[in-house]
Amino acid sequence: MDPLQLSTRIASAGMAAQSVRLRVVAENIANAQSTGATPGADPYQRKTVTFRTELDRAAGVAGIRVREVGTDAAPFRVEQDPGNPAADENGEVKYPNVNVLVEMADMREANRSYEANLQVIKQARALVASVIDLLKT
Repeated sequence: MDPLQLSTRIASAGMAAQSVRLRVVAENIANAQSTGATPGADPYQRKTVTFRTELDRAAGVAGIRVREVGTDAAPFRVEQDPGNPAADENGEVKYPNVNVLVEMADMREANRSYEANLQVIKQARALVASVIDLLKT
């Protein structure tokens, strides 16, 4: 297989994986302040993404794939707020185990990785265009 096609295939797999990661981070941020539906119920639980290296036998190269979207086992944040409809009998409200600063850092990292893979694809296309131009002359 052509090395430029291989690099494009690897970069597109990386973009797909980072796209899933960005979606999960956005969901975590959107639910960072949600509470349980009933008093004392568990709120939204932070989701995590794990990756795996996968060998593409046809191409003979390793790429990245999403292994699973799981949940974070960290404890929920508990705050005293007796007036909240989600408060238990002690007036405590459980909030998600989502730290917005951590999520923003993850989002930034995923975005940069996505952009790096996009640049690989753009460079591969530019190289193919250059080869075509050379063949024309």
